Amino acid sequence: MTLKKYLNLMTILTIICWLAWVAVIIFINPRGMGLIGFILFYFSLFLAILGAASLLGFIIRTRLNLKPIFVQVELAFRQGIWLGLVIVSMLILKGLDLLRWWNFLFLVLFFVVLEFFFLSSQRKYKV
Repeated sequence: MTLKKYLNLMTILTIICWLAWVAVIIFINPRGMGLIGFILFYFSLFLAILGAASLLGFIIRTRLNLKPIFVQVELAFRQGIWLGLVIVSMLILKGLDLLRWWNFLFLVLFFVVLEFFFLSSQRKYKV
């Protein structure tokens, strides 16, 4: 897949995910739908954040021009996953009234350490 096709597809799917998230907010009653409503809410939000963070991260990385394009795409997508998981996890903890500053700190530190692990195990490419 070419970079242009990837970016077009990611943009379209991100817009669809944001629209799906808005549709879930408008049309689904979480008390009436039960667990399915909450799963749809958090999953559509996760996918929307993943797409937006991946695209934004890729744009920032290309402006800085640090590594080859395929490495930048991989990094942006992986870090978009981490950001989406952090935000959705925080919202779930807040919904359960379990979000405290130390939970937030441990959650962020976990994903930072996980990202450092992936960065350290990555092959080195010459720029």
